[in-house]
Amino acid sequence: MNLFRTLCFLPFTHRQQALLCGFLVAFVTCSLITLSSRLDMCQEMVLIQQLHELQTQVIQLNDNYIKKEEELKVLRQHLDRLLNKSSTADLTKIRTSLKTVSQDVTNLNPIKDTLIDSSDTMELSSGYNFSSHPLLSPSSIKPAFIMSKGRTGVSVALGVPTVKRENQTYVLATLQNLLDGMSQEEKDDTIIIVFIAETIKDYILQIANSIKKDFKSHSDSGLIEVISPAASFYPDLSKLDSNIYNDTKDRYRWRTKQNLDYAYLMMYSYSKSKYYVQLEDDILAKPNFITTMIETAQEETARAAESWVLLDFCKLGFIGKLFNSEDLPPFAQFLLKNHTSKPVDWLLQDFISTRVCPLEEDHFQLFCQQKKDQIWIIKTSLFQHVGVQSSLKGKVQNLKDEGFGEIALYFPHRNPGATVMSEVKAFKRYTLDRAYVGETFFWGLVANKGDHLYFKFKVPLIIKRYLFRSGNVEHPSDIFYNTSVEVLPVNHLPKTQNTVADGFVIVGEFNSKGVAEGSLGSQYGLIRELRLTINAVSEHRAILSEIHIQPEKRNE
Repeated sequence: MNLFRTLCFLPFTHRQQALLCGFLVAFVTCSLITLSSRLDMCQEMVLIQQLHELQTQVIQLNDNYIKKEEELKVLRQHLDRLLNKSSTADLTKIRTSLKTVSQDVTNLNPIKDTLIDSSDTMELSSGYNFSSHPLLSPSSIKPAFIMSKGRTGVSVALGVPTVKRENQTYVLATLQNLLDGMSQEEKDDTIIIVFIAETIKDYILQIANSIKKDFKSHSDSGLIEVISPAASFYPDLSKLDSNIYNDTKDRYRWRTKQNLDYAYLMMYSYSKSKYYVQLEDDILAKPNFITTMIETAQEETARAAESWVLLDFCKLGFIGKLFNSEDLPPFAQFLLKNHTSKPVDWLLQDFISTRVCPLEEDHFQLFCQQKKDQIWIIKTSLFQHVGVQSSLKGKVQNLKDEGFGEIALYFPHRNPGATVMSEVKAFKRYTLDRAYVGETFFWGLVANKGDHLYFKFKVPLIIKRYLFRSGNVEHPSDIFYNTSVEVLPVNHLPKTQNTVADGFVIVGEFNSKGVAEGSLGSQYGLIRELRLTINAVSEHRAILSEIHIQPEKRNE
């Protein structure tokens, strides 16, 4: 400032003084503005840094809250199991106090992750017991989708992972087969956990809605649950490149993701039941398989000098493996730590070896195998792999467990004499006439709108009942969609909204499971002909695995 005054009053001309003073004023003004701007920028940077730190703290607090909440829920589940074994007054008081504490925590309002879609909510099971692994955090382990009623405390949990395939969806047929093989008592003591191992919202909702629609009563009762993982659970699989087994990149990433899927499903299922059974989405089960497995596990527990780890009810891959649920945490951790190294069935071998084979020298090999046979016990096959299209794109999977027995791909019947004809071209020797007489199933190529399958009876008859079942266990998606069942009476009937222009009458249609059945009786009189009419173009081939036309018996 002194310099400013001095310069302004030096002996310059008035014009020079004015110019100099103006320059100095401008210089000082710019300096002050620059200084002010820098101060504003510094303050803004400090505020941004403070906001970032606060945001990080909020996320950490939220994650810690979720983690502690889930730990309490898991603790409550374990304590409930212990408390349920006794009915003393003291234990009742403890149980009441525990429920009060749990309700106090539940009534708090944490910052909730956004679910894809779920009208039903449930507590996340025991995943946080595994959170020491670097892949896991409270946000990544929490399912992105849950459809559940929270069933726990049952004897058996069936884990059914499913992924999107190009042309087939096996999981619905597998669920139907599992349910058909269970008594009501078995259903009441079981939980089926369908793990949709995808992160695509539309596909998850498509499968979940199909399950809820086709198995509504079992979903409502809590027998069937559906979950899917958060995308953040998976690492960037595209960065996986080299492997010691020279697998292709696609296969390497596929088996690596499979290991993560199995670990996730086991983490979720671990506290739900006494036993856990690993299945796949493309299998068949023998009737009463639940009771057979439970009785076998109880017998082995009573008989074995050393506790078993695994009962094996299928010789293929990772199907039909029954664990004590208490053994799931160490195995899931093992999968997580080694998920890039080997396929899951190889890792299972390694895991069992680590339990009983501390040394792998040659002269210990026989001893090691004997010890492994004591804790990994092979039993009678209860499950069969039936899927042909693998979850690995382009792979055809024809492996079968020979100990399971024969699989029915079609169901023959003695049908009334008829001339049959199909406008849908047959694949190879899987023709309609051979299917009608019970020699095989009909397998048609792509059907077009307006195509028909005709059954012209040699002698007109009264149809008591009809049944058409499409698809089979190897090709469950090859079913008839948008297809009606029509009959042509000998005598013309009054026209109704179900009467077609050429005189045929619509009497039924195929449902979402690919089945058309119904009873006609005498209301339509004698029937000259029956046909199936395709009302929309199909993206799949179409199989008729069962044709049964049952005529009304005539009085002699």
